[in-house]
Amino acid sequence: MDSRLSPLQVRILSLLAGFSPPWRLTGGAALAGFHLGHRTTRDLDLFFHGRTTLDSIPQELESTLRAAGLSVRVDREAPGFRRYVVEHSHERTMVDVVAEPVEAIESAVEAEPGILVDSKHEILVNKLTALLGRAAIRDLVDIGALLDDGGDLERALVDAARKDGGFSPPTLAWVLEQLPVVPLAASSQLDPEPLLRLKDALLRRLLETR
Repeated sequence: MDSRLSPLQVRILSLLAGFSPPWRLTGGAALAGFHLGHRTTRDLDLFFHGRTTLDSIPQELESTLRAAGLSVRVDREAPGFRRYVVEHSHERTMVDVVAEPVEAIESAVEAEPGILVDSKHEILVNKLTALLGRAAIRDLVDIGALLDDGGDLERALVDAARKDGGFSPPTLAWVLEQLPVVPLAASSQLDPEPLLRLKDALLRRLLETR
């Protein structure tokens, strides 16, 4: 599999490899760089599990990146979250740093020395729960790619309910029914037809689990 991460994204991961406390790469970047290579991504999602706040992590992370000559700007912040805009030369990417109090379902894989990456199943679980809170077409794209790669939807639905007390297949089905696939696909320059077929197939499987 060829990585679809940008040179800047690869450099950031290399600079933060072995960071203490350890982080886990998840989401689209984990899929694009280490699992599927099915799309590009504009951000890196770094999760610090077992934490409710980030404490001194942001300052240490910023210092590490700036010491390497990268431009680092805070775009959004909260006690358990930072979104950075990181730039170098003509490249730019987002880095989301998240304190995640909920423990992971599966152990991470050390894809490269010091770089821990969520498993495909963990990401499928996270993508299912993410659909409840945001209308992001990339989540549907990633779910489809993971299922095509052999992902176990039934097991992921059970694990999603373990992670998120508000999650259930009927609730996800209701949210999915409201997802405006055509305009979202158009705004991302994606063909809506396969996504509409995926949406219908997912709805059928979700309704069967009631």
